[in-house]
Amino acid sequence: MKITVQKFGGSSVADAVRIQKVANRIIQTKKPGEGLVVVVSAMGDTTDELIDLAQQLNPAPPEREMDQLISTGEQISSALLAMTLEAGGAKAVSLTGNQVGIQTDDSHTKARIFKIDPGKMIEELEQDRIVVVAGFQGINLKKDVTTLGRGGSDTTAVALAAVLDAASCEIYTDVDGVYTADPRIVPGAFKIERICYDEMLELASLGTKVIQNRAVEFAKKFDVVLHVRSSFHDGPGTLVTEEVEDMSMEQVVIRGVSLNQEEAKLTITLVPDKPGIAARIFKSIAEANINVDMIIQNVSAQGFTDVSFTVPRPELAKTSSLLEKIAREIEAGEVSVEEKIAKVSIVGVGMKSHPGVAATMFETLAREKINIMMISTSEIKISCVVRAEDGERAVRALHTAFGLDREEEAG
Repeated sequence: MKITVQKFGGSSVADAVRIQKVANRIIQTKKPGEGLVVVVSAMGDTTDELIDLAQQLNPAPPEREMDQLISTGEQISSALLAMTLEAGGAKAVSLTGNQVGIQTDDSHTKARIFKIDPGKMIEELEQDRIVVVAGFQGINLKKDVTTLGRGGSDTTAVALAAVLDAASCEIYTDVDGVYTADPRIVPGAFKIERICYDEMLELASLGTKVIQNRAVEFAKKFDVVLHVRSSFHDGPGTLVTEEVEDMSMEQVVIRGVSLNQEEAKLTITLVPDKPGIAARIFKSIAEANINVDMIIQNVSAQGFTDVSFTVPRPELAKTSSLLEKIAREIEAGEVSVEEKIAKVSIVGVGMKSHPGVAATMFETLAREKINIMMISTSEIKISCVVRAEDGERAVRALHTAFGLDREEEAG
């Protein structure tokens, strides 16, 4: 049986009118004899509203209980969509993450999938039912509900597509594809027709919010073809595949410029410059299940050094408290926090064979009188941390500097 997986984001199912439109679209695309699995996010801002409600009652709610709470949003939208499909004459059933066999580790609020049992889904698909899955959630070995982190419904969809060997995974969102930059910041940004997994993974990791980076990791690992499309019209979107055969990588150096304004920088001063100290700092942070992004260590002076790194802003309070404790244990200096930062990044597999890309980036920021606080590089990306107020201006300047201000689409 040919199976297609579709995922609809929160804006696509924000109210009854939009749920009806999504249902109509699904019914139109459902073909006899083919299986269709639909993954949905919570309606509109439901998840944020539930988080706000929880924090009104408990400023530091237990993560297990948060998962119990915020997983309900997707269950509501999946049940409502299944009801709407039935009213439209289609056979449908809504299932939770537990019911579709998604098993995860114990990391509440950002769990990772380690196994999926597709038996229940296949059983329903063989009955020619449209399977509507509550995204963003699973269950651990203790039978506790877990959630997969922000954008986790994307990961649900791609993981299900992988285990079902689906022909494709269509990600429907409120934009019509992946752009060279956020078009709300850069008016000259244009839609990319095809992009490879590696470039998409970097863009997703660096702040592009079209699709969750872990979903792209799954797609790359299991060779799932992604199609990022608009849920509001039928036009083509962006295909994410292993290779982009119809473009010359010799001509395309930079594929996109991204902006991440959701990180914070922490610095621990006067760290003893001794073997094993850095390992001790970051091992403690890793054991607290905190993801560290960029790291920089200053040149040692008189046996001491300063260490700075960035973390997601929601992890700031937890990280700061832990770092204060670590500083006392290793007899370091003060811990400082800087929240008003932005990370600007350029991405492109072509840059690894083109010298001078970094120089162009730094010269462009210098012309704009934008100071660089931190730098991180890989073969296909360069990231700079700058002041928050300079972030959008930096993106526009870099987009122009690398010749991305075009009206035609990139192929």
